[in-house]
Order: sequence, then structure tokens, then C-alpha cells
Amino acid sequence: MDLKLTKEEVLHVLDLARLEATEEEIAKYQIELKKMLDELDKIKELNDFDEELLIAPWDREANLRENGELNIENGDILLNVPSKKGNFISVDVEVLKDE
Repeated sequence: MDLKLTKEEVLHVLDLARLEATEEEIAKYQIELKKMLDELDKIKELNDFDEELLIAPWDREANLRENGELNIENGDILLNVPSKKGNFISVDVEVLKDE
């Protein structure tokens, strides 16, 4: 079993991710990416793997609403808004920049 990917494989991954790397980084990625792929391959070895559990771990159907208009009055929407001006939500731009 190979202990590292080829340089071309790493360059291909870097190209897909639109990343650049030095020769030293490429050598490091040859080993590290191979380790990650080997760990992912272990999933294939699971005997009790049930693909249905990946979709939903329950057997009930989802109850979705019918398509249509949402019947909420503007006043109801604005009840929980911390700051508003008329029918508009007021946002402090300076506060958003700090976050």
C-alpha cells in the first residue's frame, strides 16, 4: 500500500480547490491527504452499515404545509423586532461591522 499520493494527484486537488502550495507543502500534502483517504476507506469495511439511516433515522413521513401564501400580518412580524421604523426593520450597520 502506498504511503503517499503522487505529486500530480496533490496538484490536481490543489487545482480543484484553486489553491497554490510550495514544494515543501506539496510533499507534506502527499502524506497527509493519503492518510485522510485511508481513514475514509475504513467506512467501506463496516459490516452493519445501513444507508437508510443516513437519509433519516426515523420512519415517519415529514408533514409539509401546502404551497401557498403565508398568512402573517405585517404587524405580527414586527412585534419581536428590536428596532423598527414604520413597516421596516431598522438595523444599526456599525453594530454589524463589529461582529
